[in-house]
Amino acid sequence: MVTTKKFFFNAFPLFWAGVLLFCSCNLNSNFENQNGPVLSSAEVTEITQITAMTGGFITDDGGSNVIARGVCWSTDQNPTIDDNKTEDGIGVGSFTSQISGLEPNTKYYVRAYAINNAGTGYSSVMSFTTSSFGTLIVDVTNPITGRTWMDRNLGASRAANSSTDTEAYGDLYQWGRGSDGHEKRDSPTISAFSSGDSPGHGNFIEAHTNEDIYDWRSPQNSNLWQGLNGINNPCPQGYRLPTAAELNAELASWSSKDANGAFASPLKLTKTGVRNPDGSHAGVGRDGGYWSSSVSYWIGSQSLSFNNNMAFEAHPQGSPVRGFGRAVRCIKDQP
Repeated sequence: MVTTKKFFFNAFPLFWAGVLLFCSCNLNSNFENQNGPVLSSAEVTEITQITAMTGGFITDDGGSNVIARGVCWSTDQNPTIDDNKTEDGIGVGSFTSQISGLEPNTKYYVRAYAINNAGTGYSSVMSFTTSSFGTLIVDVTNPITGRTWMDRNLGASRAANSSTDTEAYGDLYQWGRGSDGHEKRDSPTISAFSSGDSPGHGNFIEAHTNEDIYDWRSPQNSNLWQGLNGINNPCPQGYRLPTAAELNAELASWSSKDANGAFASPLKLTKTGVRNPDGSHAGVGRDGGYWSSSVSYWIGSQSLSFNNNMAFEAHPQGSPVRGFGRAVRCIKDQP
């Protein structure tokens, strides 16, 4: 009996050591088969001055359950979960994220993340630019035409003090786009066209490669800036893009048909320059170009233009293509 008992107590720790070794090997084997989750980002949409919408799609959990997911963002080019982040549930599949607490007129970088036992997986990085706070609304009325306008271009910080007042130049919009950040003069460019009315980012689309139509949107949509309820009307409530006829009526009231007459008018129009369809700038301080809501006979849209020597009325023939960036001056709608 003594011998038996002695053998039993000596074997007991050896037995449990074997069990622990077996479990440890299994745990290590399971851990080695785990990887970080695999995922992609959703496009950034509904961009305002302080918020934006995006999300992600987790295609592979990496071998273990996804215990957290969302998006992270920063003004640095490689955001991580140590920066700002949302928390949008668990598991694989798609999810939607609302980003808040942003600063106006600021470029952000964002990507989706997912966490499992092996670590954190990230999608590729995307960028977007928040909108600036709306242009101050001050009315000015032309006594000759009887029409009331905003006294400054969209994006301008003040009404012009001269025809080359840089603070009064404002933004340069591609025809038909909303205020998504692309209109900023230093917005980045992108070569991919948009198949929808809202590209979902704030990049200036390089329309010069879209040789059939030279438009940021393919196929074209000619109803984006039509009236108060235009799909992408960038003007404040109660205002809209002027028609070609309304711009031409202003031109007819000028004291001279050139840049001097444009600035001497009640609207004090400036030499804004334009942004070419390839994203380059031209004519700043020399030429002025203002979009109308009216489309042309061809693939473009009508625009009022002027320089030091002459002015060109908005006309359905010879109109600029919609991939150009031009200034916008909003007119008050009449019932």
